[in-house]
Amino acid sequence: MNEVIQSILTRRSVRSFQEKQISDEALNDILEAAKYAPSGMGKQDWHFLAVQNKEIIKKLATAAKEVMMTFPIEHFKKIGSNPAYDPFYGAPTIIISAYEKESASGASNCAAALENMFLAAHSMDIGSCWIHILAFAGNDEKVRSILTELGLPENYEISGTAAVGFNSKEAPKAAPRKEGTVTIVK
Repeated sequence: MNEVIQSILTRRSVRSFQEKQISDEALNDILEAAKYAPSGMGKQDWHFLAVQNKEIIKKLATAAKEVMMTFPIEHFKKIGSNPAYDPFYGAPTIIISAYEKESASGASNCAAALENMFLAAHSMDIGSCWIHILAFAGNDEKVRSILTELGLPENYEISGTAAVGFNSKEAPKAAPRKEGTVTIVK
């Protein structure tokens, strides 16, 4: 099996990170991989905001949890009210993927970029996890004011966040793949 497919098949979401920060070189490589993702009509209408400041990550987590408690879904209210819950799982780096609000394919472009980030991180033995809470909470004034202050352009919508760092536990095993999810027509 080739290296790329092997990496795709062995990558897992990590939800427990060491405090140890990834290197600047690793971060730059992960961001470079994101920039080489496919984008609709080659527009590259994305913006990546990498945060490695522990206090700022905590501030974003706190604001996101406050917004979670306003959601109409009980599950979100329950986990948002848990003082021990960290939506970023203690990752020392988060990378927020956002797109121009007017983009026809921005969310899809960012999804491709996030997957490139996850695969690049995995290739360097760095763990990662897709975090979606900022996509839901990113337009709330509490969260948005922090993001704007950090340099995320006002006219950008959040697609998702990559939590990135070194695994503190063994990566989970792959869940069995669902049957009946592929149709081939010749």
